[in-house]
Amino acid sequence: MKTWYLYLVRCGDGTLYTGISNDVARRLAAHRGGRGARYLRGRGPLALARKVRVGRLGDALKLERKVKRMPRSRKEKLIVRKIKLKDLMIKKKSKALVDE
Repeated sequence: MKTWYLYLVRCGDGTLYTGISNDVARRLAAHRGGRGARYLRGRGPLALARKVRVGRLGDALKLERKVKRMPRSRKEKLIVRKIKLKDLMIKKKSKALVDE
């Protein structure tokens, strides 16, 4: 079973992008190469702001949806770890969340 990650990317224009992947380095390289999310095209340079190991795909999808709906101010707090992602999980079962 693959381990899934939630990641936040800071774009050159100051915006934040949230995504999930089982290989964040490969995904970030794809984004930088103009492949992947259309939103990121032309918004470089792209910098990985935060990466969190979530575990299962289902948990990663739920967490991604929740983070994408957050206002920018809360996303910034996530990046500097003033908000814990464990507190955002819908189910408290997932013990796989690990900041990296």
